[in-house]
Amino acid sequence: MTTLFALLASIAVLHTANTTMVLETEPGQELKTIYYGTKLSESETAMLGSYKVQRTYPCYGVIGTEEAAFAAIQADGNRTVQLRIESAETSSWDGGNQLCVTCKDGFYPLTVKIFFKTFKDQDMIETWTETINEGKKPVTLTRFDSGHLPIRVDDVWISTLYGTWANEGRVNTEPLTRGWKVIRNIDGTRNSHTSHGEVMISLDGKPREDAGRVIGAALCWGGNYELRFQTNDSDYHHFFAGILPEHDNVVLAKGKSFATPHLALSFSNDGLSGVSRNFHRWGRKYMLRHGDQERRILLNSWEGVYFDINEDGMKQMMDDIASMGGELFVMDDGWFGDKYPRNNDHTSLGDWTTDTRKLPNGVPGLVKAATERGIKFGIWVEPEMTNTVSELYEAHPDWIIKAANRDIVKGRGGTQVVLDMSKKDVQDFAFSVIDNVMKENPDIAYIKWDANAPISMDFSNIAYWQGFYAMVERVREAYPDLTIQDCASGGGRANWGVLPWFDEFWVSDNTDALQRVYMQWGTSYFFPAIAMASHISATPNHTVFRTTSLKYRIDVAMSGRLGMEIQPKNMTEQEKDICRKAIADYKRIRPIVQFGDIYRLVSPYDNRGFASLMYVAENKDKAVAYWWKIANFYDEHFPRLRFAGLDAERSYRVTELNRLDISPLAYEGKTFTGRFLMESGLEIPATNNVEWSLKSDWSSRVLLLEAL
Repeated sequence: MTTLFALLASIAVLHTANTTMVLETEPGQELKTIYYGTKLSESETAMLGSYKVQRTYPCYGVIGTEEAAFAAIQADGNRTVQLRIESAETSSWDGGNQLCVTCKDGFYPLTVKIFFKTFKDQDMIETWTETINEGKKPVTLTRFDSGHLPIRVDDVWISTLYGTWANEGRVNTEPLTRGWKVIRNIDGTRNSHTSHGEVMISLDGKPREDAGRVIGAALCWGGNYELRFQTNDSDYHHFFAGILPEHDNVVLAKGKSFATPHLALSFSNDGLSGVSRNFHRWGRKYMLRHGDQERRILLNSWEGVYFDINEDGMKQMMDDIASMGGELFVMDDGWFGDKYPRNNDHTSLGDWTTDTRKLPNGVPGLVKAATERGIKFGIWVEPEMTNTVSELYEAHPDWIIKAANRDIVKGRGGTQVVLDMSKKDVQDFAFSVIDNVMKENPDIAYIKWDANAPISMDFSNIAYWQGFYAMVERVREAYPDLTIQDCASGGGRANWGVLPWFDEFWVSDNTDALQRVYMQWGTSYFFPAIAMASHISATPNHTVFRTTSLKYRIDVAMSGRLGMEIQPKNMTEQEKDICRKAIADYKRIRPIVQFGDIYRLVSPYDNRGFASLMYVAENKDKAVAYWWKIANFYDEHFPRLRFAGLDAERSYRVTELNRLDISPLAYEGKTFTGRFLMESGLEIPATNNVEWSLKSDWSSRVLLLEAL
């Protein structure tokens, strides 16, 4: 039973592969939620008659004790809204079914359509609304959440992501208690630095990775948002998610409509990792650009040379990455500017003319050089921004976001400002940045798209993002095969509201391997490895100045989309050989990492001295497991590592990748049943047994499991 159908005249039942949502759709009444959870049979669905029902999309002004998902002010000043169901219609799309519940206010000519979209092969339901003003006078929307989910009171915990620049995607876990829990973003251009618009809701106590009922929710929106949990004296926690309306009320003129971003919901009985697998599969298939294509292994120039771009240096870096087996070279910031050369972050954004003093043969010369070396070429741009020290700003000071009668608020470098993406001229300009580069260099394979400043002035964030979406859609229509990285001061745009136009995102500007274990762990809650750019960098690390072993840096980077962020000419030949072997090993496991199912085994947040996760191929014939030591003390004792997700009846041969040990592990090349590996596990030595010059407190392992 995998279709959406009407069980009774007033009941709508939505099914995914393993979940069910049941709604009460009685005409003339409010839409109500009865159930969301494990998939029910038709007879089991009929047993829900004794369940309490909750308003699905509560409106402001009628029941004063409940938080509202929707609020509006009519032209006569009336702030109350009372929506009643007019109709409930089902339809199908290629990947599943859709329910549209049309609700109307009983007095005012206001219509709100509430949508639910199911995915027949994924455990995912998306919900959103569309509001239509059918009257002659304007209506002002002051609250317009994408959705609301009532959650029955129990030992409910939530896991959220928080952080800052260079510390994105950190995990916070806490129980839901009486009162309010609010998660919001007001950055404007980058919404996942200090918080994330996603949340895990564990229904059976403190979250576990491998067991327990969990709901995952992700707001698919690139701008400011607000997630709210209300727990009062009722039997329910109430979860709301939507665009932050605080400075962005929507005024609907006669006949106009407004659609909210989608809220993606997933349920699993298999703990946090179960919900993550659902989001990863859905994301790769339906959301992420080119989610079914392997990502290239690249070298990015940023930490290697920063702004010190020159033609010979770029060719040297190309030589090095090609010699190590890499497939792509990306030239980062510092390649442009005529009147104002881009030698630092104070100038030149918007002046996308090649600096021929640095690159005498221009970008075409570098693209040709990359082709000659058998690799692809990529380039860095920041189309949404300018500096007040630039030819663009001198020509179009009216293009920036600026409050009337106020001084300009400047960002990075003391001169960076944000272009007003709500203006058609600015959208055309931003599109031309990509279009001009690609027309001159059609063989460019990769764009690193950055956004390094917030919106610091009072401004419509909705208008900004509507303009952004229109512009980036033009880019994708013109260049559908181009790989584009979503970067925003690091991981500032790790969200499903942006990724449908992008192939991957830069997890963080912090490339320190130890901190990346924590950041990539949290990021993996909602985003697959194929989208998580993870690079091998130099030590001491450029952000935290920690020194870790090259093997440790490699073993962490290999758990995402592998790349390098380093100056290879500063590496020894031995280090290059180690990276050459690692790149070859990654190519062996790339399909498993980028398309496999994640199983997080031991969390770094549990403070057990190590962390471990693994990816398992869909048919369970191969898996790759990672083990990282995250603290080093004398008298350590670690448990055997028990694996997950394998076929209990099959036997797997174990091979260590990136091995530097003087002697192999005791189980190298040996076979074990999936049952043994999952129930008994393997001994992981606390240190790497390497020659003295390679000894380090940062031990790590990567194990490849191959079914016989």
